[in-house]
Amino acid sequence: MKRVTGIGGIFFKAKDAAALQAWYKRHLGIDVQDWGGTAFTWADSNGQPIGGTTIWSVASSETEQFAPSQASFMVNYRVQDLDALMALLKAEGCQVLEKTDESEYGKFGWVIDPEGNKVELWQPPAGQ
Repeated sequence: MKRVTGIGGIFFKAKDAAALQAWYKRHLGIDVQDWGGTAFTWADSNGQPIGGTTIWSVASSETEQFAPSQASFMVNYRVQDLDALMALLKAEGCQVLEKTDESEYGKFGWVIDPEGNKVELWQPPAGQ
C-alpha cells in the first residue's frame, strides 16, 4: 500500500497572524485570503492546472488546531486510503488520534510523531 503521496498543506502559528500574512502577501506575493491562507493549484510545466492543490495557512498562536502538539507548525500529507493507513499505523504502535473528520474536502486523520508533532493525513475526495 502506498502511504504518503504528497503534501496537501502547510500550516503554522504566528504571534501576529495578520501581520505575518500581510508580510507574505507583500514580499512573497502569496495571495492570502480572508481565511488566513491560500490554495496553490498544481500545474504542469506549461502552467496548466492538473487537479490538485496545496494549502498554505498562517493561524493565530492561540489556535488549538495543532493540539495536543506544542509545535508551531503542522504538515498535511496526502494519502490514498486514510482508513487503511490509520489502521496500519496503529498496528505499528504509532500514536494515532482516534478522531477523524470527513467533509466535502475529503477525509482527515492525525498521528503524533516521535517528537510530539501532530501530523495531518488527508485523503482528498475522488477526482482530486
